[in-house]
Amino acid sequence: MGKIAVNKVYTHLKRSDKKIVVEQGGTRSGKTYNILLWLIFYYCTKNTGKTVTIARKTFPAVRSSVMRDFFGILKQHDLYIEDKHNKSNSEYVLNGNLVEFVSLDQPQKIRGRKRDLAFLNEANELSFEDWQQIVFRTNGRIILDYNPSDTYHWIYDRVIPREDVDFYQTTYLDNPFLDETIKEEIERLKETDEHYWRVYGLGERGTNRAQVFQFTTLQQVPTSAKFLSYGLDFGFTNDPSALVRCYQDGNNLYFEEMLYSTNLTNHDLAVRFNDIGVGRYEEIFADSAEPKSIEELHRMGWNIKPTTKGTDSVNAGIDMLKRYKLHIVGANLMKEMENYRWMEDKNGNLLNKPEDKWNHLIDAARYGVYNKLSKPNYGRYAIR
Repeated sequence: MGKIAVNKVYTHLKRSDKKIVVEQGGTRSGKTYNILLWLIFYYCTKNTGKTVTIARKTFPAVRSSVMRDFFGILKQHDLYIEDKHNKSNSEYVLNGNLVEFVSLDQPQKIRGRKRDLAFLNEANELSFEDWQQIVFRTNGRIILDYNPSDTYHWIYDRVIPREDVDFYQTTYLDNPFLDETIKEEIERLKETDEHYWRVYGLGERGTNRAQVFQFTTLQQVPTSAKFLSYGLDFGFTNDPSALVRCYQDGNNLYFEEMLYSTNLTNHDLAVRFNDIGVGRYEEIFADSAEPKSIEELHRMGWNIKPTTKGTDSVNAGIDMLKRYKLHIVGANLMKEMENYRWMEDKNGNLLNKPEDKWNHLIDAARYGVYNKLSKPNYGRYAIR
């Protein structure tokens, strides 16, 4: 085998002795290409009789990206042998090792036979369930690569902190073979799009440009803040019941997560209100779409009222919240705030409508605040 041109991603894999290797990086850092070089010229050279799975979420994505690069490398180095290529099954035998290309819409392959090594290309496309099935059926190493375009993802919380993980981060500057014109184009992002520059230029987790709210997190609400009300969003099986305690201090609003739980009946809610310390005279504003639940809790002695709703009430409530500096207490509330975002059209343009998810505690906060602060000229816009 002649000398091959590689970058530091190849070296990461060669030196790592961990079960899982995570390659996070910006665009054109050479992550995928060098992982394939390592698979072909190192792993499959030193091993035989192994099964290697290369996967993405959908098969068209597999075929047009990582599979095309794999066979391109083989042909470039005169290693491709037609008889070793089972095109109908998308498999190739390399030095006695079976290399299979699969997608997560082929569950029989993912959840069926075991493998010795798995390469999950663009791993942030996958669900945590996809990941778990791969882990259960992989005897040896697992390699992930991705651009960190998600503000919140299971890879950040459930994979990278593991003791058996080596984490690496690369950028276009780590790819010595990249044309100067491509580098210049990537660097234009510094001036045109801060989010894209962080993700695709620096390989950092980006700030979500579609994120609805900016906020700060606190351990507790300051004593100077005055209680406004509670906000309650009803849930049961799939969606949690969510209770938020709302406070104000001038141009600052504070939201404290009090309850976030599924399978609670109205009686259960009343018990939890007692446990939490909700006062019998403290106002609770709840989703007016649940009049029966509101009436039942009212008859149990709680000062609960339906929230005011009108035309475009969601956006009106968002507008009300955005007039203030927001401060939050609570892990689930932080997760919702991080992931609550505006919808986008097919061209990536933001729409003036939020996605209907990650919003149970946020809806509760809207109910509590809007009903107290929606009077004309009540409060002032915060200077940011």
